[in-house]
Amino acid sequence: MVISRSQTGSESCLWAPHNFLNRSKLINSIGLLISAFVLFGVAYGQTSDRATAADNEIVVSGVTDSDVFGLGQSVRITGTVKQGAISFGGDVIVEGTVEGDVAAIGGSVIQADGSRIGGDVIVLGGTYRTGEKPPNRTPEAKTIMYAGYQQEIGELMRSPTGILRPRLTSGYLGLRLLALLFWFIVSLALTAAMPGTISRGVTRLRLTSLRVAVIGLVGALVIAAGVEVGLRLLPQTISVFIGLMAMLLTVLAWLFGRVVLAAATGRWLQQKYFPVGKSSEAVALLLGTAFWVLLTSLPYIWPFVVILIGLISLGLTLTARYQVGWRRAEASKTF
Repeated sequence: MVISRSQTGSESCLWAPHNFLNRSKLINSIGLLISAFVLFGVAYGQTSDRATAADNEIVVSGVTDSDVFGLGQSVRITGTVKQGAISFGGDVIVEGTVEGDVAAIGGSVIQADGSRIGGDVIVLGGTYRTGEKPPNRTPEAKTIMYAGYQQEIGELMRSPTGILRPRLTSGYLGLRLLALLFWFIVSLALTAAMPGTISRGVTRLRLTSLRVAVIGLVGALVIAAGVEVGLRLLPQTISVFIGLMAMLLTVLAWLFGRVVLAAATGRWLQQKYFPVGKSSEAVALLLGTAFWVLLTSLPYIWPFVVILIGLISLGLTLTARYQVGWRRAEASKTF
């Protein structure tokens, strides 16, 4: 780490060594953060909100002129439905007649012998089952089915907030460790491939973080509006190309921004609280990567963290050629 300091000040504006008197406070804060994570995960993630479809079944008898919906419930149709029927997180059991489409998301569509479905059958996260006899369907009707992840999609439909509170299972912890390893390797590779670019990104982030986030927000809005306008007004080939370029920019910005965030956060933690290995770039990257993986694992908080990372990442990418000046010192570093 090469640091250039101003001759007019005794303090460096950036990577100057700090005292470590508040190290115990940080350790206590991290302990409280982890404890909160465990408590939220156990209290909310491990509780089962899966009210089974058998316990909450909607039975539709007689003649119904409108659509039939079930949210976290199975729908059993014994009469006639003039429109369609759909269940989110449950099965649709047709024993009578449905003139329109029948759909189940996180469940299955079951057509009994002697029943009739006049429209399409759409199943996501389940199966389409019929009786022993050929199903009574309109000849031009279609069947669209994806049978994978039935339990996961069903749980999500029955309890949409479950996506905000991950459960502390061995699989989930394994994925978090895998994410930590992945981002650590990516950070090492990018800092080795373009150390100057990462270093300038860290400088911009430390000195103008708010400005970078605002630029990222404006850039995200412009890109989203541009893609939407392109899809509506431009020829299909050009609009698809613009969409692909926007997607590529988003992916590259995410990679670059995550690495810069890991480098800046890790170096700050390393110098302020963890003096062990304070000259090691790998330790700084590991600390920063672990910090952001932990934040993106916290229940209810992780969506906001992901949005913040995305905005900062896009802002850093859009200001990659921006030179940051500082009135007291100019820091040129090789990370």
